[in-house]
Amino acid sequence: MIKKRKSLEEYKAGILEGNRAVLAQAITLVESNLSADSDLASALVQVILPYTGNSIRIGITGVPGVGKSTFIEAFGRILLDQGKKVAVLAVDPSSQKTGGSILGDKTRMEKLAADRRAFIRPSPSGKTLGGVSSKTRESMLICEAAGFDVILVETVGVGQSETAVKGMVDFFLLLMLAGAGDELQGIKKGIMEMADGILINKADGDNIPAAKRAKNHYQNALHLFPPSESGWYPSVTIGSSLTGEGLNDCWKKISEYQNHMMERGLWNENRFKQRLNWLDESIQSILGKAFLEHPEIQKRLPEGKEAVKKGTLNPIAFAKELTGLFFKK
Repeated sequence: MIKKRKSLEEYKAGILEGNRAVLAQAITLVESNLSADSDLASALVQVILPYTGNSIRIGITGVPGVGKSTFIEAFGRILLDQGKKVAVLAVDPSSQKTGGSILGDKTRMEKLAADRRAFIRPSPSGKTLGGVSSKTRESMLICEAAGFDVILVETVGVGQSETAVKGMVDFFLLLMLAGAGDELQGIKKGIMEMADGILINKADGDNIPAAKRAKNHYQNALHLFPPSESGWYPSVTIGSSLTGEGLNDCWKKISEYQNHMMERGLWNENRFKQRLNWLDESIQSILGKAFLEHPEIQKRLPEGKEAVKKGTLNPIAFAKELTGLFFKK
């Protein structure tokens, strides 16, 4: 709940000034599930739209333990040294029982969080698929309006629904480990096919030879995939968040990708598609909420669910019955 809502103009002015306190409050506003906050949040996103779109959005994913947060802190500091302003939207896994989340990314990125040119915002993933918050898109726009050049979205981990991340960023980076037994580490083929780049993390000390072998392994695996429609061929780099080795190379690859997409007119085309997908998802979400809040449906749903569970009621027939109640004039 927002303790004290600012006016629309106060939020807008604070964001455009890069006021970190107002920025945090604005993201809290868009993440709120209260209907009183929803309308103001929607209006805020609308008024800041002209100031958005100038950042590069990078999704970062990988199996638990791959070192996503450590990588982001080291990578973010390199970007700061290059004069960039960096925002990190770090999505924490929510408890399926309590709905609570750890929200501990600031403690894992202490040096980056202490820099005024960086902004770190942990958000609970809630029940949203894909390891991203349902409000991540709005949060990215707010950060762009506040003048951040690079937005890093750290996801919960790797899963089939990680397509949600790919659907809202410009570059999708997959972090991998070397020397963990099976080099594919249970990564689904679909995740690797979505990756615009792969980085073998923790390539330091005695692990360097294993990282180099893993690089060759993944590079060979990528050659088995059909070429992307954009003509971009993902590459594999090795890097260390401890020593900083390879992280500049990673940024160079991301910049090469951006140039590749812009030269072919695909950069903006990708964002056009993402906005339309966002529209589709928003319509479904709003309709779903209104559907479940309908008084007659709330009255009928428990009994019908019990019948479906017992196998005495056809789920399709019940769904048609409920939609008939919803659209009844």
